[in-house]
Amino acid sequence: MEAWTKSGFRIYFKNSLFIAVFGVAFIVMLSILTGYALARFQFKGKNGFMLILLCTQFIPGAMLITPIFIIFKNLNMLNSLFALVLVNTTFHFPFNSILMRGFVSGIDYTIEEAAQIDGCSRIGAIWHVLIPVLKPGIATIAAYGFISCWNEFLFSFMFISKQGKLTLPVGLKNLVGEFSINYGQLAAGAVIAVVPTLILFSYVQKNLVGGLSSGAVKG
Repeated sequence: MEAWTKSGFRIYFKNSLFIAVFGVAFIVMLSILTGYALARFQFKGKNGFMLILLCTQFIPGAMLITPIFIIFKNLNMLNSLFALVLVNTTFHFPFNSILMRGFVSGIDYTIEEAAQIDGCSRIGAIWHVLIPVLKPGIATIAAYGFISCWNEFLFSFMFISKQGKLTLPVGLKNLVGEFSINYGQLAAGAVIAVVPTLILFSYVQKNLVGGLSSGAVKG
């Protein structure tokens, strides 16, 4: 209770939840649109574009701290939680887009054609027909995106300096001082940080393994 009230973990929890929820929303939306385009359309440079998406996963985030910091400084977005949402979305949606392509490729296009014959637009067919079938894939991507955003430390540590905007990983790090460590509050804070991920996995575990393997092998 002391960690939740006196050490500010209530605020850190709220900040991390904001970043994770909005990050997941953007990641899922962009992944569905990009994955659908890669699965359903043929266009020049498609394989090269997919290769670029995969290669972005080889770039260390630490290498991009300085240019991203300068961009956010010029845009007056330092100490902004939305800046962290943008960074997390940018780094995590390429891999999830490739994963979503596998999910979409595993669904027969004829069900979308049937919906369009019945009067649905392409967007309507995606919303009413494809997305309900994609629930396991969406659950997989949402879980992966949530964990990535929730545990992100480096950019939060570098771009946020105001106490009221810190996230849980940075808050836990601040409990480790130069000459002392508050083990009690550190342990309590670690429990607070773990609980949301446990709840998430208990909710999506039925779809997670099957969805991840499906997106990896199909397409």
